[in-house]
Amino acid sequence: MTALGAAIWPTTASSTRGETATVSVAVAANFAAPAQKVAAAFEQATGHRVLLSVGSTGRFYAQVRQGAPFHVLLAADEATPSRLAAQGWAVPESRFTYAVGRLVLWSPEEGRIDPRGQVLREGRIGRLAVADPRLAPYGAAAVQVMERLGLLDTLRPRWVQGESIGQAYQFVSSGNAHAGFVALAQVWEHGRVARGSGWVVPAHLHDPIRQDAVLLRPGRSVGAAHAFLDFLKSPPMRDLIAAHGYER
Repeated sequence: MTALGAAIWPTTASSTRGETATVSVAVAANFAAPAQKVAAAFEQATGHRVLLSVGSTGRFYAQVRQGAPFHVLLAADEATPSRLAAQGWAVPESRFTYAVGRLVLWSPEEGRIDPRGQVLREGRIGRLAVADPRLAPYGAAAVQVMERLGLLDTLRPRWVQGESIGQAYQFVSSGNAHAGFVALAQVWEHGRVARGSGWVVPAHLHDPIRQDAVLLRPGRSVGAAHAFLDFLKSPPMRDLIAAHGYER
């Protein structure tokens, strides 16, 4: 992937290596793994440095409004970048959808989750990890799924709630929850759920999880921040994102 990035951006790479800059990128927790690969390819191609901060989109929203010096936001939704742009904290014309997320009910235990998610109705899940729906778009999507299945009141007492989808994943992988609603990208490798068992939630059971990128106000005068967003749109990076379980 690094070689591809260098091949696509030879002019940028050769012209900026003597004028390197650091791009500060706030990244939604579900996108941490592909973001690291995108950042590495960008650094190799341009000579710039990328500083990734991983967390919940809701927390980043509050931090940006408090003056956090992030240059770019890779959010887990489309509403937060739109809101920041409307409030003057981001550049409206820079916003675009870089990924469309999918939700999965997952357990690291083989056979615990059936391919149709019937386990939710059968009461065989004890503690269920869910990201905070007030802060994390994947948590809000999980609540919609439970509502549309008519199971919200039944399942709510079993919740183990994490601030972000990353924390929800940690609850499940560590055994502090028996299963959880996590981002498909967190458990997807080589075209399948990499370990354990999972039910890929049908997209019609929740609103689309469109994840938007936006240039934040501190990044307006940082050329490397603009270049990073352009790099994220490149065909090899789009292919990389799709390979991690996101829709195009």
